[in-house]
Amino acid sequence: MCLAVPGKIIEIFEKNNMQMCKIDFGGSVREACLDLVPEAKIGDYTLIHVGFAMSIISEKEAQITLDMIKEISDQELDDN
Repeated sequence: MCLAVPGKIIEIFEKNNMQMCKIDFGGSVREACLDLVPEAKIGDYTLIHVGFAMSIISEKEAQITLDMIKEISDQELDDN
């Protein structure tokens, strides 16, 4: 099973001849490659899988997904 997590682009830069970005995952910031979505811009929400932006999504779609991930995480904590 593959999991892509939504995040917000907060910075775009080039590294090793690749279009890269910094992605904010609700306070946790990581780098990701933008080569698969070259039209992405700062402020866009993208789905990130293994360090690659796979697609651009709306802020509403991102929030729905993040809420579901939080709900699953909270449920796992309650079960333990």
